[in-house]
Amino acid sequence: MSLRIVVTVKYVPDATGDRHFADDLTVDRDDVDGLLSELDEYAVEQALQISENSDDDVEITVLTVGPEDAKDALRKALSMGADKAIHVEDDDLHGTDAIGTSLVLAKAIEKAGYDLVISGMASTDGTAGVVPALLAERLGVPQVTLLSEVSVEDGTVKGRRDGDAASEQLEASLPAVVSVTDQSGEARYPSFKGIMAAKKKPVESWDLSDLDIEAEEVGLEGSWTAVDTASERPARTAGTIVKDEGEGGKQLAEYLASQKFI
Repeated sequence: MSLRIVVTVKYVPDATGDRHFADDLTVDRDDVDGLLSELDEYAVEQALQISENSDDDVEITVLTVGPEDAKDALRKALSMGADKAIHVEDDDLHGTDAIGTSLVLAKAIEKAGYDLVISGMASTDGTAGVVPALLAERLGVPQVTLLSEVSVEDGTVKGRRDGDAASEQLEASLPAVVSVTDQSGEARYPSFKGIMAAKKKPVESWDLSDLDIEAEEVGLEGSWTAVDTASERPARTAGTIVKDEGEGGKQLAEYLASQKFI
């Protein structure tokens, strides 16, 4: 038997960089370096572990929707051990929200063929965390989300979801969509051999016409959500220094009370 896993990944602005909004209130991606979303690295790792623990032939495809530079995110996932990649790129995708992104991903997943879709719990830029559920709805398959442990056996995906007070054991018949948290296991670092091998792995490029999607369904025009206003974060000001000359504790308590911390 064979198992086809599609891992959805996102190319995001580096959170340590100085990020800004463009004139259309989308993130100015030309002004900051990008990388593979850290939370998506956990999804790639879980796909690799499923492959390593399976007696079946497993094919792992990484899929992203984004600009030309998003290929860097795909190369990172390929260097970790994924088999091939698909990049959906189209100028009309600029400004697409989570709902539009789920449409593009779902169409691409159907075109690629799949048994299991694995996503990170959220992206590190938007942090909405809704795309896995939207994907399951569009694909018409079960969703098992926010897993800290996942496995596949006999056509069933199983996993553990950890809550504040209890853990749940969940399962669903394939095909299915799952998302994994940052508690699912540390993602591996690409080896030199993996980095070199990634250069020879296939990366397909598709646009909206390949997926039978009209430009009006995506982008800023097709978004169901919109940013009305945005402003720069205020510059960081100098902190308050309390010198302890016998009254330090009292001064500290008064300051905390004035800021409504106590």
